[in-house]
Amino acid sequence: MPEGHTLFALARDLHEAFAGTSPEVSSPQGKFTEGAALLSGRELLRATSRGKHLFVEFADDRWLHVHLGLIGSFTVDSHEWTAEVPAVGAVRVRLRTDAHVADLRGPNLCQVASPEDVDAVLARLGPDPLRPDADPAVAWARISRSSRTVAELLMDQAVVAGVGNVYRCEILYRHRLNPFTEGRLLRRRSWEAVWADLLRLLPLGVATGRIVTIEEEVLEVEAALGRGEVPHLPERSSYVYKRPGMPCRVCGSKVRTRLVGGRNLFWCGRCQRRR
Repeated sequence: MPEGHTLFALARDLHEAFAGTSPEVSSPQGKFTEGAALLSGRELLRATSRGKHLFVEFADDRWLHVHLGLIGSFTVDSHEWTAEVPAVGAVRVRLRTDAHVADLRGPNLCQVASPEDVDAVLARLGPDPLRPDADPAVAWARISRSSRTVAELLMDQAVVAGVGNVYRCEILYRHRLNPFTEGRLLRRRSWEAVWADLLRLLPLGVATGRIVTIEEEVLEVEAALGRGEVPHLPERSSYVYKRPGMPCRVCGSKVRTRLVGGRNLFWCGRCQRRR
């Protein structure tokens, strides 16, 4: 499932391509024809995200609310087209101007929403580390009262919006945290360190389109971005994610896996003992 950095970058790209225009909105697949008609020809004011939710605001208090789910994608292409562009695949929603075409495929959720609908969704979500208004104290209040494990809590979008399974596994490893520690037993300084790491890593995901968690790679990406360069990244690597049975990169112990919160958790039993 796309994590928060992917939606943040998508919102940025949609905003840059369509804000201030009045795109034609259609549903080549036919499953969103009525919704598309409500949006087509209206001025697109802005595109934003919170966690894994995308919100595209149109004039007259109409919003397009999208959740990509496990298989959804939303592509934004820049072309100087004047003729009709053939739709490839099952395109649920298409935004089109003479300069850009954006196609949404396979979303888990796609609907026209009112401002009240958007506010209700935002009220259910925890703070998003990519947003300047994010308050980590809100997440801590929920974590510190919970008997659920920190591995479950990090995947709960009502606690922290935008963290998915990859970041969950890698962040817990980076801080050597036992993933089965109950939230109420987690030290506040441990949570503050996790939050600070999310503030560091998620923007790198936005900048590169990749989840970067290996510290050596993190430092290389930060240095390249600091020089104004586009960092070169090899195939995605990780400390523990999707490495079951393989040796831990630090201690050599076998990486373990277990289903936690509906997704496969990966961790090192030797390195991750800190509570």
